[in-house]
Amino acid sequence: MAAKAKADGKTDVPNLQESVVEVHVHDGTKRKAKLPPRPEKGKDVKKVRAALLGTGSASGEKGPEAGLIELPEISVREDISITLPETIVNSIDNMDAEHIVRTMVEFGSKALVLSRHVGSLYRREVKEGGREKVEELQGKVDKLEEEKVALEKAKEGWEAERKRLATWRVRCLDSEEKLNKRIGELEEDYDDLKDKYDGAVDGFFPSRCGRDGLKV
Repeated sequence: MAAKAKADGKTDVPNLQESVVEVHVHDGTKRKAKLPPRPEKGKDVKKVRAALLGTGSASGEKGPEAGLIELPEISVREDISITLPETIVNSIDNMDAEHIVRTMVEFGSKALVLSRHVGSLYRREVKEGGREKVEELQGKVDKLEEEKVALEKAKEGWEAERKRLATWRVRCLDSEEKLNKRIGELEEDYDDLKDKYDGAVDGFFPSRCGRDGLKV
């Protein structure tokens, strides 16, 4: 009997002859479930209530509601709508209660296995998708690095061209300055030669003669 109690209720029953039964409650959430009293074991029931709910429930003092055990609470979402055909609803209503329980347990077991399988598939999909995303981003990074290297080379070429053009401009300005200086020197030489030529012509011809011939 103790083995059956352990298998069905998952409770620790150290000694069935004792009046107080130790009940372990799992998780931190709670819900209420009725503890049916036993007429022939009134004193034992009071001791169980006192052990579970405190001394107030057994002595008559005000305390937690007697006859209740705190169990894990079940949360149900209210935003889920399930629609079933009338034939299925009628078949469920006419089904034996034990068969419904067995079906629910079997369905819950399959759902648990399926949920674990789906969870594994989802984690694997997320992992593989993350790897593909990383590879895609790495490809973009490599492409940007190549473009950066190409821009650096182009920049170096533009810098060399700018320096060359700057040097050519300096050379042009230097040549222009030298050319202007040379033109000035030639103009001075031309003026000197002209003066010398005029002086030589005036000394060679008589005073009454000009360079264009004799004066009449």
